[in-house]
Amino acid sequence: MSNPSDSTAGVRRISSGGAYEDVIGYSRAVALPNGLVLVSGCTAADAGGPYDQTVAAFDVAFKALAQAGLGPEDVVRTRMYLTHARDVEEVGRAHKELFDAVRPAATMLIVSGFVDPSMVVEVEVEAFKAVAE
Repeated sequence: MSNPSDSTAGVRRISSGGAYEDVIGYSRAVALPNGLVLVSGCTAADAGGPYDQTVAAFDVAFKALAQAGLGPEDVVRTRMYLTHARDVEEVGRAHKELFDAVRPAATMLIVSGFVDPSMVVEVEVEAFKAVAE
């Protein structure tokens, strides 16, 4: 679902309906008129361990991309934030399974924590599909 209160011509704001979107005041994704789509941080605290949380978090991002008419094959950059260095291998394995054919630019960072302590990974995605002229 899109947010009708776009303040910039051609910018489309996409909502996932998540409770924090209204509480914090953000969009799940923002689609720019040039074909770039920026997806906010996605998590999946109830999905299990690091591998499962990573797969589920990217699934949230993929659903937002789908609302903008893009898919995983259009991803050009990912960012993965982890709370523990011990999870690098599991998060990396999930990323490789999802993006091995796409090979986006990727960053993996260790952070001190998330709002919900049961979260061990958060992901961000940027995707691009040239706009037909």
